Amino acid sequence: MLSVDINCDMGEAIGNDELIFPFISSANIACGYHAGDKSTMRKTVDLCMKYGVAVGAHPSFADKENFGRTEMNLSMQKIDQLVTIQINNLIDILHEKGATLHHVKPHGALYNMAARDSLLAATIAKAVKAINPSLILFGLANSHSVNEAKKIGLKTASEVFADRTYQDDGSLTSRKLPNALIEDRDEAISQVLQMAKNKTVRSVSGKLVPITAETICIHGDGAHAAEFAKTIFQKLKIEGIDIKAV
Repeated sequence: MLSVDINCDMGEAIGNDELIFPFISSANIACGYHAGDKSTMRKTVDLCMKYGVAVGAHPSFADKENFGRTEMNLSMQKIDQLVTIQINNLIDILHEKGATLHHVKPHGALYNMAARDSLLAATIAKAVKAINPSLILFGLANSHSVNEAKKIGLKTASEVFADRTYQDDGSLTSRKLPNALIEDRDEAISQVLQMAKNKTVRSVSGKLVPITAETICIHGDGAHAAEFAKTIFQKLKIEGIDIKAV
């Protein structure tokens, strides 16, 4: 049976986390640098355990003011440190709870920069592997993030986005552009099904782009995020696609 993971960024103080949890299989927990704190991390881990959802760390630049979406020019040593600290902060909480870390997914600008910068991608992958070589790195499908992790033998999950548009090279359309987000629910669901079943996505110019969809990201900060998550979950089930963590 065809299967796919559904992941969502959690612990970002949006307020609707528990409404979304029944319809996802992986959660990426904010580690305090772009959102959240140790209290929200503990609460989100509890929700993961309650709903049987895989726990992921969601490290970012130290940038709460801009929600981690501003690019920063840091040394690779600094990148290694900020990723390592955030992951270990979540691991400490997981040890308290008797739970384990399943994956790591960089957030925002850090994620997007790593997708196009092989050195940054390699630095993140090495930091993750040094913590635990059995962790899975979530990265943009067909990007440096996935390729560099594979080079060092780290497990990966190629990620696609339900509500983001794509360029001809398979990259995401910049949020600075007006057509970066898919606002229409039916259009987003159609894109999800196409990526999961046909392994292609239609770019903004109309080009059919090959894509690997091992985990699908849905965003929890939209006005109808919980309803959207439920609809995608149900549509995938109807199509005979199993939903489970990578």
